[in-house]
Amino acid sequence: MKVGIRKPSLNKRIRSRTSIKRQLVHRAGLKMPRGYGWARNPRKYLYNKVYGKTSFDIFKIMKKIFK
Repeated sequence: MKVGIRKPSLNKRIRSRTSIKRQLVHRAGLKMPRGYGWARNPRKYLYNKVYGKTSFDIFKIMKKIFK
């Protein structure tokens, strides 16, 4: 599990926005309501919850500094 500053990846950012799976789920209307990630995939939900609390984005830090 990553702890500390995240390294941004432009490739991963673009891939996640243009993935076929994401497009199919979005267009079919199979999206879960916000906060219901635990119902779709509990392990991924727990991992993301811990990851979000233990790591931080360098862009958010820069945004606060230069605000």
